[in-house]
Amino acid sequence: MLMNSLTGKPISFWIDSSSDTTFPALSHDVTVDVAIVGGGIAGITTAMLLKKMGKTVAIVESKKIAAGVSGHTTAKVTSLHQLIYSDLLKNLGFEKAKVYAESNQAALERVAKFVNDEQIDCDFSRRSAYTFAESEQEFKRVEQEYEAALKLNLPAHFVPDTPLPFPVKGAIRFDHQAQFHPRKYLLHLAKSIQGDGSCVFEDTKVTNVEEEKTFCQVMTDRGTVLAKQVVVTTHLPILDSGLFFAKTYPKRSYIVGAIIDPDRAPEGMFIGSGKSYFSIRTTPSTKGLLLLVGGGGHKVGEVSDTEEQYRMVEDYARNRFGINTFDYRWSTQDMVSFDQLPYIGQLTPKSKIYVATGFSLWGMTKGTLSGMILSDLILGNTNAWASLYDSTRVTDFATPTAVKQTISVGVHWLGDRLKGLSSHELSDIAIGEAKLVTIEGEKLAAYRDSEGVVHTVSAVCSHLGCIVAWNNAEKSWDCPCHGSRFNCKGKVLNAPSIKDLGVYSM
Repeated sequence: MLMNSLTGKPISFWIDSSSDTTFPALSHDVTVDVAIVGGGIAGITTAMLLKKMGKTVAIVESKKIAAGVSGHTTAKVTSLHQLIYSDLLKNLGFEKAKVYAESNQAALERVAKFVNDEQIDCDFSRRSAYTFAESEQEFKRVEQEYEAALKLNLPAHFVPDTPLPFPVKGAIRFDHQAQFHPRKYLLHLAKSIQGDGSCVFEDTKVTNVEEEKTFCQVMTDRGTVLAKQVVVTTHLPILDSGLFFAKTYPKRSYIVGAIIDPDRAPEGMFIGSGKSYFSIRTTPSTKGLLLLVGGGGHKVGEVSDTEEQYRMVEDYARNRFGINTFDYRWSTQDMVSFDQLPYIGQLTPKSKIYVATGFSLWGMTKGTLSGMILSDLILGNTNAWASLYDSTRVTDFATPTAVKQTISVGVHWLGDRLKGLSSHELSDIAIGEAKLVTIEGEKLAAYRDSEGVVHTVSAVCSHLGCIVAWNNAEKSWDCPCHGSRFNCKGKVLNAPSIKDLGVYSM
């Protein structure tokens, strides 16, 4: 059966509704106290806090500021991270669970303080956050989460109903949480960082970071940045030292946006529990109140018909909110850590390079938290939360999640080499179709665009050699091992890879 075409503008609302950036590309070598690789919420927050303490900083972004993961988030600023506190109490104990709770609450208030102090026009508003259950099994888990949250002195309530227009079994509610327009917030901070010896560079790809005895060199395709310390906040570090690609796994999810009558819109921020959950919030727009619904999450590269994931989210919005037309659709990617804690700290022990990754779908607080911790570490200040998130901590690879993801990487690395072994003529590929093919012994990824042009690139990921998989909604080649993504012409879209796929010349 022929499926309906996807609707909605294929761009993040946050990017579409904010101004284009005009930060320069690096044009000559520069020297600063701290160089920051990556212009998202973690990097910009770190830079802002360091500059306030008198440090000179340089942010180096390969594309545009706040246009990566931070520009594709649902932008909930909350310490209610679906259902995590009962797990943390069981697996880590009370003291560590309390640090997680306190640090994420503090990150929420750090965002609020920036908004107030800097008078940032970013649609910041206080909201209650809910995790709701629709089945008896999930109801019990929500009850356990509520009990755990109370023990940790979080602003939790257990409620039988929510403002959602459909019944639930029950929900946990955190009051005085927040939502905002992430790109307006981050662009304001980025503009504040410029000047007095500090700078922000866009369209400048970092190719390597070398650590010397007393300084570091950040090499780019346009010049070099010299710094005493370097912070790498590229979603997943582009440097393989530290093996963070083996301690996390990449997850994609999908968001649709639709104008909704304010009288029918739920007041608050919501996320379901269970395996197939959905995220819900609203935001003001020039056309009216925009309902954002997210869901359809899966490990990168393991679903080829990603258009179906969008349809799943659209169907949910239609059925639950009576939505008929959609204004936006976009996808996002997160790195999920095996123990649910982000990695924040030094790349390796005694290193002058620092990292932040593994935000596990809650990057607005954890990215802000990263900036708070990293700035303290660089300034030599004591940070009470740093040990919990220590990036050099030993990771338990025996957990069910770790074992499953490690096996998955091995299966893809070996098994995917058996795909597309038969020789094909490129003329066999139809318009809009993509195939893995082998021509003259070379494994290739080929896609024919709407104008009939065939784009043929190496099918071997330039990170660690896995075979890429086609993503039909985004028209991209995605690596199922560690989450690198490339457009149909082989250009890097997502780290950890920094090298484009080789182009096949016929």
